[in-house]
Amino acid sequence: MESTRKGLRSGDLEKDTYERLTCAECQEYLDTENDPDEVGRVRVCPECGREWKEVG
Repeated sequence: MESTRKGLRSGDLEKDTYERLTCAECQEYLDTENDPDEVGRVRVCPECGREWKEVG
């Protein structure tokens, strides 16, 4: 699982005009999974299931 910053740089993720993250393959907005035991959040594409970690 890579970070959302790396995903944006590599082209796997895109931001729309409202700064929402979308999966470049599926063009779907990412869902957020919060685990209270971990630092940060996990962003998941509902279509393909790929995950990115968002810290801070």
